[in-house]
Amino acid sequence: MSPNGSDRSSRRPMRRKLPQVLTAGLILVTATGCTYKDFPRLGMPTPVTEEGPRILSLWQGSWAAALATGVLVWGLILWSIIFHRRSRTKIEVPTQTRYNMPLEALYTVVPLIIVSVLFYFTARDESKLLKLSDKPDVTVNVVGYQWSWGFNYVENVPGVSGDAKTSKELSGIPERFKKDFPANAGGVYEVGTPGTRNPQTNNPGPTLWLPKGKKVRFVLTSRDVIHSFWVVPFLMKQDVIPGHTNSFEVTPNKEGTFLGKCAELCGVDHSRMLFNVKVVSPEKYEQHLKDLAKKGQTGYVPSGIAQTEHEKNRETKTT
Repeated sequence: MSPNGSDRSSRRPMRRKLPQVLTAGLILVTATGCTYKDFPRLGMPTPVTEEGPRILSLWQGSWAAALATGVLVWGLILWSIIFHRRSRTKIEVPTQTRYNMPLEALYTVVPLIIVSVLFYFTARDESKLLKLSDKPDVTVNVVGYQWSWGFNYVENVPGVSGDAKTSKELSGIPERFKKDFPANAGGVYEVGTPGTRNPQTNNPGPTLWLPKGKKVRFVLTSRDVIHSFWVVPFLMKQDVIPGHTNSFEVTPNKEGTFLGKCAELCGVDHSRMLFNVKVVSPEKYEQHLKDLAKKGQTGYVPSGIAQTEHEKNRETKTT
């Protein structure tokens, strides 16, 4: 048998086995039935809300899909390098093929399938995370401004009169959010400056208190430019846009004090737009609201720029 024939015959079994090995590896990666707890967090902090694991699972799944795709591509590259290398004994120009329809269809269809799958899971989780309940347990109007944060607790606090639905300070919030405000919610507030610090941890920024196990709705408004409200271990952030009100809900399930920051470059002192989130028991939360009322921090701070006519028209068409 010629050297070339021997070389080709030794390669055939390996060529047949390579697709089987790649397929087995892909199945092993994707069909183990593991949960987010079985994989590393890949740079993400431990979630402290009931919604956090959904975000973490999407993050881990995206990395797993990227790794599986990378292994497949690297495997095909190595296969081409090894099995289509130049022969040492036979020097000739290989057969020239102008096009290969099955191959071209493959590298067109496969990326479309990958993108479609990623889009499906992203859209599914996004719709779940942004869905608002009929009546949240707690509503907080988060006010972003250069260079700190204000927190309006839309609550019916004992001894505090007023109504969030008709409050002049909250006039910039659309009616579709106000309809879910508690009745006769006089409210209390917390407002910060870049020099404000948490008295327990000495972390910079004002402190937002939240009750553990209660569904909290954040209504996000801005007084000046675009900011972004990000509580790091919530694994969730959303833009705070002047003239456009955003909202999302979380249910904190772990007590503690957590760091928050502005995640949108908003000007020269953007890095100083820090805040803290303190998750406590519902009893301590109620007591904190009463303490704010005793300090005279009753009513609300101005929520920000009113909704633009363009945005009002858009909401009228979609609701």
